[in-house]
Amino acid sequence: MPRRTSPHVEHVTVHGHRRAYVRMGSGPALLLLHGLGCDHTTWAPVMESLARTHTVIAPDLLGHGESDKPRADYSLGGYANGMRDLLTVLGIDAVTVVGHSFGGGVAMQFAYQFPERTERLVLVASGGLGPEVSPAIRVITTPGFHQVMALLAAPGVRHVATSAMRLLAGSGVRQARDLAEVADIYDSFKDPRTRAAIRHVTRAVVDWKGQIVTMADRAYLTEAMPMCVVWGADDMVIPVAHASNASALAPTARIEIIPNAGHFPHKDHPERFTKIVRDFIRSTEPSRYDRVRWRELLDEGGAWAPVQAEAGEFPVAPVHAVRRAAGA
Repeated sequence: MPRRTSPHVEHVTVHGHRRAYVRMGSGPALLLLHGLGCDHTTWAPVMESLARTHTVIAPDLLGHGESDKPRADYSLGGYANGMRDLLTVLGIDAVTVVGHSFGGGVAMQFAYQFPERTERLVLVASGGLGPEVSPAIRVITTPGFHQVMALLAAPGVRHVATSAMRLLAGSGVRQARDLAEVADIYDSFKDPRTRAAIRHVTRAVVDWKGQIVTMADRAYLTEAMPMCVVWGADDMVIPVAHASNASALAPTARIEIIPNAGHFPHKDHPERFTKIVRDFIRSTEPSRYDRVRWRELLDEGGAWAPVQAEAGEFPVAPVHAVRRAAGA
């Protein structure tokens, strides 16, 4: 197997803040958005392969990785605006957006705010499809997290904890599969700016009850935009049942459940993930923004959406229907 080379990280300043990103390949553009506490390296197992046929843009979201970590707007809308501006600076007009976990929420917000620049939507173990989320994520929103994590991020404690996590991740225990990535996130908390940024990001989308942001009231808009949902069958962070929610909310969406994969299916099975993305793009036409049709969808969905939002419930399709759609 050829040795994977580390992609070159570039930087650009937008609105006074330095943004880090990787740009690879040529062809139609793919925007890869990482999850909470991660950075562009989460896509390392699939970037080179995808770049053979596409222009891959993998940024470090503000507050993450090598990007600046200012006291700033860390809302989904703010992130969507930031991605629009980054793409504009890079001279890219339209993209297929691929979002993982929190990045899936940013991807959905980007598609909603900028449908004229979104060709397709790929959601990978995405937030925004149900209230449930790992207790470890909810803890970040609690008072005192910043102070407690400052103690836990001390060099000795951090080294022991991250080493134990990585050891468990390699043990073959299904429930521990994602601990290597968790260890990387934990290690990044040694930087107080990172801790502060992650706390602000999390509080924008999660409270002690779970996720507070949902696509339920706007899912009908996906009728005008191809969507694929990819999930690991053994996800311990956001339940795979949320893929059923996506199927119920957006019946035209393609659902792919990857066996023997956790919260990072693109890392657990990179070849299969790449094939899913490529096949989805090859078999769908890019969305073309039609202002008249968008207005019609808003008119048609206006009566239904508030009822779902007010009820605070996520319609769920039978799991067997999701697995049948995935070809399992």
